Amino acid sequence: MDVVAGAACWGKGESMTLVYHGEAERGEIWRRIFADQAANIPFRLWPNIGDPAVVQYLAAWAPPADVIAALPNLEVLFCVGAGVDQMPLDSLPSHLRIVRMIEPGIVNAMADYVSMAVLCLHRDMPFLIAEQRAGRWTPRVPQLASERRVGVMGLGELGRAALDALAPHGFPLSGWSRTTHAIDGVQCFGGEAGFEPFLRQCDILVCLLPLTDATRGILSQRTFVLLPKGAMLVNAGRGGHLVAADLLAALDSGHIGATIIDVTEPEPLPQGHPFYTHPAIFLTPHIASETRPESAAAVLIDNLRRLAAGRELIGEVDRARGY
Repeated sequence: MDVVAGAACWGKGESMTLVYHGEAERGEIWRRIFADQAANIPFRLWPNIGDPAVVQYLAAWAPPADVIAALPNLEVLFCVGAGVDQMPLDSLPSHLRIVRMIEPGIVNAMADYVSMAVLCLHRDMPFLIAEQRAGRWTPRVPQLASERRVGVMGLGELGRAALDALAPHGFPLSGWSRTTHAIDGVQCFGGEAGFEPFLRQCDILVCLLPLTDATRGILSQRTFVLLPKGAMLVNAGRGGHLVAADLLAALDSGHIGATIIDVTEPEPLPQGHPFYTHPAIFLTPHIASETRPESAAAVLIDNLRRLAAGRELIGEVDRARGY
């Protein structure tokens, strides 16, 4: 992304201060990038913010209420991550615009993770590793990718990137979201009416939905029974999407064949949780993707310049939908 383009739109007389609240290491990287590439944008690290009355923009993961209250002229809250479910949207000031982070590091890493997870399930790795651990040599005839249907729930930037990454392997691809989309090479379903027909043709189901009141608990017995027997699951959305007891029951009954889980509720899971030892579960510690400081800084600078120019922001959240 060109972080220089649009600099002329940043008026000399405007006081548009950005405050970063969060991990110190990322803050220092951003401070250096702003100084080098956007020195005309005032950048402050919490709590050394100077006059709070001139702060219009805040970048944070989940800022405490006292931080929001300390900034009387705050206009835009930039989330440093791709989701905003950790923010209490209902209690934030109604005028405050919320922008989630959409940057190449998050998108590309998620596409890589989903590809890895789908291929791992497709080639029966949970079963094969369990057999190895038990000291058994148990060959299975592998299915072709063309015979394994993969469905992705959530067709935003992450879902589309995952589908793009899976397409070269030859899987028949489908997607489901709240509203119907049109994506080349992907059979798209939308809304409640499309949910059941979407699930019934998924051999591997991938969840990349945002977490909202409508999607919390969507990976439950109601969903699992609609999948073909032996279907497999990847959850790289949020831990709140999954009802753990329902998944364990579906795995133990054989209706769900195996699953790869990157997100849980809570995080980390407590010692002794059955996800750690279940032979049909691959568990990763929320590492599918994360914000890369350098590319994220470029996106943030671009969005600030879009603000100055009165242009549409990348990643602005619709509060009514929650994403």
